[in-house]
Amino acid sequence: MSALLLVPILAPLAAAALAAALGWRRATASVTVLAALCVLLTAAFVGFGLESGVRFGVAHVLRIDSLGVTMLLVIGTVGTLATWASIGYIDGELARGDTDRAGAHLYGVLLPLFLAAMSLAVLANNIGVMWVAIEATTVATAFLVAHSRTRSALEATWKYVVICSVGIALALLGTVLLYFASLHAGATSSHALDMDTLLSHAAQLSHAARLDPDVTLLAAGLLLLGYGAKVGLVPFHTWVADAQSQAPTPVSALMSGVLEAVAFCALLRVKHIVDLALGTGFMRTGLLVMGLLTLAVAASMLVVQKDFKRMLAYSSMENMGLIAIAAAAGTRLAIAALLLHVLAHGIGKSLVFLAAGQLQTAHGSTAIDDVSGVLTRSRLVGISFAVGLAVLVGLPPFAIFASELSISRALAGAHLGWVLGAALALMVVAFSALVRSGARMLFGPPGEGAPSIAVPRTIAVALCTGVVLSVALGLSAGPLTGLFHAAALQLGASQ
Repeated sequence: MSALLLVPILAPLAAAALAAALGWRRATASVTVLAALCVLLTAAFVGFGLESGVRFGVAHVLRIDSLGVTMLLVIGTVGTLATWASIGYIDGELARGDTDRAGAHLYGVLLPLFLAAMSLAVLANNIGVMWVAIEATTVATAFLVAHSRTRSALEATWKYVVICSVGIALALLGTVLLYFASLHAGATSSHALDMDTLLSHAAQLSHAARLDPDVTLLAAGLLLLGYGAKVGLVPFHTWVADAQSQAPTPVSALMSGVLEAVAFCALLRVKHIVDLALGTGFMRTGLLVMGLLTLAVAASMLVVQKDFKRMLAYSSMENMGLIAIAAAAGTRLAIAALLLHVLAHGIGKSLVFLAAGQLQTAHGSTAIDDVSGVLTRSRLVGISFAVGLAVLVGLPPFAIFASELSISRALAGAHLGWVLGAALALMVVAFSALVRSGARMLFGPPGEGAPSIAVPRTIAVALCTGVVLSVALGLSAGPLTGLFHAAALQLGASQ
């Protein structure tokens, strides 16, 4: 099992080492695609035989359970689409002179490192190792956001680094406090931060063997704020639109579709520990407040948005806010629906960001007013953008329609009707704003002299694959239902 659990980490690291040695080449970029596929295949192989158990590896440093399998599926699926599209994206930039060989070289090294760090974050059994992995994603993505080296990109990078560093510092303090509580509950220093150790002490009835409630409460608050910053939840949300609008579009797809979900996976792990130690009240209240505020900010910004990449970033905030609300409900239905939502959102957001990248390249702008008639000018980009938007706004038959319906049922079942009403009202606002802007871009009359929209072959393959996956997931998510419900059970979700 140890060797298998190392594959999602070592395969991207090997791709990064090859890219570092040989520079940007189609061959080295293709190896990165294969590394992402290795992550996906590992998830499929482990998930097939895991059932509802937990497996450990590498001297208890790594663990795999149903939540870990789900997150590896997200990383592998979106990672494969993004790395495949990156080949055409970077080759196009080199041909246009938008980047140089050094910039392409750095991109080729950092992208697989980003995948490796995210894989480690979801596989770590030790929450200290998990913290290190999530911090590593900040380092890798900071340089990727600054890839274009423009003033706007550098400003976005600094905002991203400063805000996420504050968040990760808060998460570190929370981790240290949990270590302190675990030691005082009788854990050994070498295993005090292991999740199975923390869960065991959190559930103890004996006061001497339990995590100290006051210390755990303070740790929970710090961890909620810290990892919430990485998710893009209010109040540390202001980096999201800047970073995702300035990053190369394959990186934007990974940040929006995967990175935020990986950080939320960390929150789910923490929530399980805190709920056992303190009851469900604290984390439920915190997630509800942050989730509703995030939904409100995202909906408000979507209404006035004039930039389509920033629009997609605020859509990410909207979805993360809804996911936080679902986690607060805490029932098995809510957690299972949340995980389906994460997977569907990752694929859908990849589609719209990759299509948006071709629109940005063709028009030299990300202004919504500069783009119209996309469906008549490029069937592939137009259909991909339309399908991606349909996924994100929750139209049937796509999977987010089912996940949002299930989250609504879960909120009603958890006696959170007022939360459901507020969330639905804000989602209607966000839905209207996205449909209005999307329709303007897709169906508006093309302007005179509108540029042609070229699509490199690798990006075309990624777009077609994304469309097929979005439709397939919407029509046949059934085989994954058991996995999602097993993850909910392992996270201690209530009936």
